Amino acid sequence: MRAVMIQGTGSDVGKSMLVAGLCRAARRRGLSVAPFKPQNMSNNAAVTADGGEIGRAQALQAMACGLAPMTDMNPVLLKPETDIGAQVVVQGQRLISASARDYGALKPTLMAAVLESFQRLKASHDLVIVEGAGSPAEVNLRPRDIANMGFAVAADVPVVLAGDIDRGGVIAQIVGTQAVIDPGDAAMIAGFLVNKFRGDVSLFDDGYARIESETGWPGFGVLPWFRDAWKLPAEDALLMGAPKREGGFHIVCLALSRIANFDDLDPLMQEPGVRLTMLGPGRAIPGDADLVILPGTKSTRGDLAFLRAQGWDVDLAAHHRRGGHILGICGGYQMLGRVVADPEGIEGPAGETPGLGFLDIETVMTPAKRLTEVDAVHAASGAGFHGYEIHIGVSDGPDRARPFAYIADAPEGAMCADGQVQGSYLHGMFRDDGFRAAWLGQFDVAASDAAYGESVEQTLDALADHMETHLDVSGLLRLAR
Repeated sequence: MRAVMIQGTGSDVGKSMLVAGLCRAARRRGLSVAPFKPQNMSNNAAVTADGGEIGRAQALQAMACGLAPMTDMNPVLLKPETDIGAQVVVQGQRLISASARDYGALKPTLMAAVLESFQRLKASHDLVIVEGAGSPAEVNLRPRDIANMGFAVAADVPVVLAGDIDRGGVIAQIVGTQAVIDPGDAAMIAGFLVNKFRGDVSLFDDGYARIESETGWPGFGVLPWFRDAWKLPAEDALLMGAPKREGGFHIVCLALSRIANFDDLDPLMQEPGVRLTMLGPGRAIPGDADLVILPGTKSTRGDLAFLRAQGWDVDLAAHHRRGGHILGICGGYQMLGRVVADPEGIEGPAGETPGLGFLDIETVMTPAKRLTEVDAVHAASGAGFHGYEIHIGVSDGPDRARPFAYIADAPEGAMCADGQVQGSYLHGMFRDDGFRAAWLGQFDVAASDAAYGESVEQTLDALADHMETHLDVSGLLRLAR
């Protein structure tokens, strides 16, 4: 019943990957280990076995531990809906939508749920590896903090501080963190490590020694850049480090402002016959696109406005006229209909927004969120697959008579008469190797023989090997108390 926490000098320093690698390393030592993140902010969520949702990173870390994802692994999840507001999910269930200011007042009341979840994990496992959020150097947030030092002090968990040398200034990152945090918080930090080094690690020997002498903290090593990180389901980075391909079946995914669950695309990215483009704002949909995907979003009406502001509605019409295919997933499926209505103002101001009109359906937002894993059968190919639903809203209309799939013989999703435009609420479908092959086969694209799940497992093993080679993993695990 021990724990250790990885905090970072900032966001995106690689905390999630470090925790995943440590989890796999601990598991290979024969320990029963579980991941934990007190508070996460992400629209890339996973449905859990106990009927809730957590951040995608914690689901990957659970996989590294050989566990099914559970809500206790991420008791507070913030899902941004606007620049200043987010949906607050507590122990897997939506609690409220709140502005950043209102959430600041709410945070102290959530520490009890955070500690409750943590204690349940500690009671069930030999070791819990905790991931912080953002940085403890954000000292303006410390009085109500539940994600970093506020949690570490309350739960008496030792901390290792990770710095990111790839972004530069790593000496100042680590030394500066010690300089600005409270001495009591600094005493919780048992050491540091440096992540994402490119090149000859020995060139940083003097810098590493300077950090040790300035802080008095022991170092646990310098971790070179892990080149296969792109093969793991990502929570925040869109195709970072993925190989660039020329030719092949060109899939373009619109990078919406509130894009959610974009790890749906990871298995397609690893198909040699597929060229996947994440299209950012201000860029036109290329004329050689074979398929355009409208992905999930945390704000369907908001992202409809965003989509139109980029001119993508005009590009989609042109793509459709050229005979190009369109697939909408979850919020993207809702956008393809004639109208999206939100009479109760669940995702924002009450009202309705005209859809793109490619499917003859209408969507009404409802308060209840559907969170469930499903087994489905693809209507066109007959291929079965496992997926999940994580959405609000109900869609119906004439094109539902041509479903995308069937769940226990009930129709799911919709398709236009000629099959050129399709939509579905189901996430995770492309992880199923048989379905992915059948789906690509509709476009005369041959799928590889690679098994996606095995690829992720192998990459987690490679990550653990990488960390064992370059870090003092045994020393990190001995810190746990």
